[in-house]
Amino acid sequence: MVLLRHLLDIEDSESIDKKALSNGEVYIGIFKGTLPHGKGKYIWCDGTVYKGDWEEGKMTGKGQILWSSGAKYEGDFSGGYLHGIGTLIGHDGSEYRGAWRMNARHGLGRKQYSNLDVYEGSWKEGMREGCGKYSWNNGNTYMGNWKGGKICGRGVMKWENGDLFDGFWINGLRHGSGVYRFADGGYYFGMWSMGLKDGKGTFYSAGTKHPSLRRWCSSLGCYESGRNLLSHSSSLNSEKTRVLIPNDMRSLSERMSINGIFKDSGRFSLGTVSLDENSSRCSLGSEFICREPSCMLSQTSDEGQRGVQDNCTVVYEREYMQGVLKNEKVKNTEPSRKTKQRNKFDVKVTKRKSYVDIFQGHWSYYLMLSLQLGIRYTVGKITPVPMRGARDSDFGDRARIRMYFPRKGSQFTPPHYSIDFYWKDYCPMVFRNLREMFKLDAAEYMMSICGDDGLTELPSSGKSGSIFFLSHDDRFVIKTLKKFELKTLLKMLPEYYDHVGKHENTLITKIFGVHRITLRGGKKVRFVVMGNMFCTELRIHDRYDLKGSTQGRYTDKDKVGENTTLKDLDLAYEFHMDKLLRESLFKNTFLLCRQLSLDCSFLESQQIIDYSLLLGIHFRAPEQLRAILEPPATMLNHATLATSDVKLL
Repeated sequence: MVLLRHLLDIEDSESIDKKALSNGEVYIGIFKGTLPHGKGKYIWCDGTVYKGDWEEGKMTGKGQILWSSGAKYEGDFSGGYLHGIGTLIGHDGSEYRGAWRMNARHGLGRKQYSNLDVYEGSWKEGMREGCGKYSWNNGNTYMGNWKGGKICGRGVMKWENGDLFDGFWINGLRHGSGVYRFADGGYYFGMWSMGLKDGKGTFYSAGTKHPSLRRWCSSLGCYESGRNLLSHSSSLNSEKTRVLIPNDMRSLSERMSINGIFKDSGRFSLGTVSLDENSSRCSLGSEFICREPSCMLSQTSDEGQRGVQDNCTVVYEREYMQGVLKNEKVKNTEPSRKTKQRNKFDVKVTKRKSYVDIFQGHWSYYLMLSLQLGIRYTVGKITPVPMRGARDSDFGDRARIRMYFPRKGSQFTPPHYSIDFYWKDYCPMVFRNLREMFKLDAAEYMMSICGDDGLTELPSSGKSGSIFFLSHDDRFVIKTLKKFELKTLLKMLPEYYDHVGKHENTLITKIFGVHRITLRGGKKVRFVVMGNMFCTELRIHDRYDLKGSTQGRYTDKDKVGENTTLKDLDLAYEFHMDKLLRESLFKNTFLLCRQLSLDCSFLESQQIIDYSLLLGIHFRAPEQLRAILEPPATMLNHATLATSDVKLL
């Protein structure tokens, strides 16, 4: 008994007992009734040992567990879970030190893998998520955002040879705007799509003057090469990180439980648990990007960057389509004397104002805030109303929600950073039902439009002067309307509602809400929220507005830009489809044509003739480039991005 007190560091006043179960497992320590409570030691029949604090039969407090496989955890426990701050050393030599939540890494932590790769940053339910830095043993590093264990969002990848990419990623592949800096000093500013250059960009050879990187990074929300992306994820203080663990997240990992303690079965066991079962496989894109010592795509999509160093005044404007160079022209970087003089004196440039340019130079920002406030208020007010069918009164002039939003706030509205405005929501019950028909959740709708990410203003070359906004997830387009357009839309709304209800596969634009903002001076801005049919991870290379006519249906080639919507006579492609896709398309052609006919009949009944079919085309990458982006399965056995963890027994 004296020896047991010494082993467990238990005070003389506490009662120590030893209980052997029928399955051969043993508990030595303090009891509260029939349950372990206080200091104690439990030995499983397979040799696994826990030593530490107990609370009413569950491991709670500080403790240490040593598995028979050789894995070891020391730190906080709660209710039988690894929960709090602790260190896990795997049987393969990997080590994680940081925050835990219900057996999963959750919060800030640092993990060194068995191959000496290191990840330091944020975790969520056992996977890398948030800001983090990953260092490969070959010298490559990535610092930036992660999601679901994959590189996703804004981040900086630096290769061992000195090449660097600063920009946006998705699923481990470069996707969106970015800048690639070559080790020799050359730069490429452009767009990427699923790992391949896609769209227009500019290449500056080594020694050529290029745009300020600080200014470019600031436009994307970062100061210099991702310097502020990970300011909080350096060396961790285990006690300080405790407060950063969210309390409302539910772990997806298997619960580590003690079953049947001192019950009829006499069984007292610790279940087998994998602390990283959801991240045992990493994205192929991540493996590819991290394996390439100097960017494997440099042979195909970055070709020629080192072949222009003899003439450092040359700048190339390039256009790529899925990694293939489509157009290239040399840009003269030395302006003429006349140009310099003209730029010197023509400082002020007159810009034609839109009819909604009413916010004293900051209209787009204030308009965005007002839209978000109004939509959040409207959806929050109408959603709790019991679901019912639309009535005639729901389409009438009185079917409106009106509210005043003073900047300082009121009894019904919160304070905000926009300007004072009046809000009007048209036919709220009708659009609430339409959102239900389109299977759109109210919470998703508000998060998409009213979330912290805000809205993006889109350039518009239309004659109407309408302003377009795009939600951060590309799901919704918001367009300003003129008064007669609003009246036309509300007039046809009952028939539109019936048509959508009868034909769920309609190709007519989905409308989710119609609203109006009025300033105290009386000026009004009306707008409609629509679905974005081009909401896809694929880049839409060409857009066509097809009317089925040849009269004037072509675009002046000199006016064609990257985002120009083309017309009927511009569509000069022969489409080659694989056999399965072709058969599937032919099988559904009848249904598609029938739906198009029904939609056209509806528009005709509303005396609308100015309608067309919007077509988007995405060009697939050539086979040789896709083969590079999709490494064979054998590469998984030698994956540079380590994700597998010790399975605890």
